[in-house]
Amino acid sequence: MKFKQITIVLSLFLLVAACKTNPFTGEKNLNFYPNSQIFPAAFQQYNQVLAESNVVTGTAEARMINRVGDKIATAAERFLNANGYAGYLDEYKWEYNLIKNDEQVNAWAMPGGKIAFYTGIMPIAQSEAGVAAIMAHEVAHALADHGAQRMSAAQLQQLGAVAGNVALSGKSEETQQIFNQAYGIGSQVGVMLPFSRNHETEADRIGLTLMAIAGYDPMEAADLWRRMKAEAGGQSPPEFLSTHPSSDTRIKNIEKWAPEAKAEARKFGVTSFQS
Repeated sequence: MKFKQITIVLSLFLLVAACKTNPFTGEKNLNFYPNSQIFPAAFQQYNQVLAESNVVTGTAEARMINRVGDKIATAAERFLNANGYAGYLDEYKWEYNLIKNDEQVNAWAMPGGKIAFYTGIMPIAQSEAGVAAIMAHEVAHALADHGAQRMSAAQLQQLGAVAGNVALSGKSEETQQIFNQAYGIGSQVGVMLPFSRNHETEADRIGLTLMAIAGYDPMEAADLWRRMKAEAGGQSPPEFLSTHPSSDTRIKNIEKWAPEAKAEARKFGVTSFQS
């Protein structure tokens, strides 16, 4: 019981002490990892991925990836500076690479501004504005510290499992097995998956603002997700069992938020949007 009490106190302390303000939402987010700890590890891992991959350079698509990435990063800096977060990006080291893999319809971001696109997603992107929608979403993940938040949540999930097993240490092995199975399923479906879907939704909304400030039409993101839905061919799992919102949910949200993103961009003098 004493260990359980210590665990609860420690968890509460971490929840209170390890929060960081999201500059786009103003909300406090769970984050145990400072940039100084997580960024170097992410940079090393990113370099390892590049070393083990076929990185595309010198092509029109590779140049477009870099051009769009720079425009989205500049848009992020403009937004942050205008909203009282000057210096927020000081530790970021932006890098954008196109990796040859036609089977991977994907792009991803690592903490600190390391972005990768696979060639398999380029036919879905179709245009520079489509690339901007993907890029802005990935940049948003990096800016909102979603990687560090997921790692922090996983730590709490593990801590809960340990506390539960300690509390049941005097019970039968069958009881402990039932708890571990129920806790594993419950914490994954009820906490971790919704947590991940919330990150995806947040990155969608932030991304719309960034691509609009960069001069791209945010409604292009809705068209992108229509193409992604067609590509999936109805093979996606139910939303409540997925790390991502359904394509239909994303399209509906984007159509609702795109006018807000354009209005925000006009504050920065953007009057036309590339589609």
